[in-house]
Amino acid sequence: MKSKFPKGWDEKRVRIVLSHYEEQNEDEAEAEDEAAFKNRKKTAMEVPIQLVSKVRELIAKHQAIRNAETTVDNTS
Repeated sequence: MKSKFPKGWDEKRVRIVLSHYEEQNEDEAEAEDEAAFKNRKKTAMEVPIQLVSKVRELIAKHQAIRNAETTVDNTS
């Protein structure tokens, strides 16, 4: 059976991520979690499973707009 990975992912990337988390001790994991929640430009929230694809679409549109704005700013 062939594994399916999200766009941009492959087995090597999955193994790197798994290795990162498997090798962390509790203090490192806690520090990483705390740092993620200190980022004032992002948040974590529960989303009903049936809305996940819509949320991903909105995030992709937002990122595309920001990337376009950055491209315009860099060419000015």
